[in-house]
Amino acid sequence: MDKFPLIWAGNPVGELTVEREALYTWFTARCHLPEEGLWCAWVVGAEGELRLGILEPNGEEASIRRRFSDHMTGPIGRLIRGEARPAMEEGSSWEAAEFPERLFRTPWLRRQLQGVKGAMTRREAETQHLAVPYDPHKPFPLAPMFCLASVRKLGDRPYVIYTFNKKEWPVLRPEKN
Repeated sequence: MDKFPLIWAGNPVGELTVEREALYTWFTARCHLPEEGLWCAWVVGAEGELRLGILEPNGEEASIRRRFSDHMTGPIGRLIRGEARPAMEEGSSWEAAEFPERLFRTPWLRRQLQGVKGAMTRREAETQHLAVPYDPHKPFPLAPMFCLASVRKLGDRPYVIYTFNKKEWPVLRPEKN
């Protein structure tokens, strides 16, 4: 069994334990919730991230236990830490992407997204959607791909939205919701 810190805003708030079992990995996250509301547990690896799900409050603590196949855990690479993140508003399928470069394997995308703050992501079937905050007074995010983007509001903030297929190629199609 391996143990990792569960982090929120740079500070440890709990623990993530990882147990291998044949072709599967069990993840158990336990923490004291930083604030009221719904919180998700995430596994952060050197190559990507994996959402465990909503932490279930139980007295003073909140926890979740999930099992994933090697097929699901392999792409995230060597495990670094767990993270507690606020869940988005009910009905929203967009999730915060604190390190958007970790969503992709393509070196060019990873370089372009390095240090981007405020990004959002969501998966839909075979596609990955990426929303990057848009400010008309700053350089356009992922400028070489501007013709493949749509600009729209998520909540009260404008975002540039890109859609990628499973090979991480941009997809030309109108963005829904």
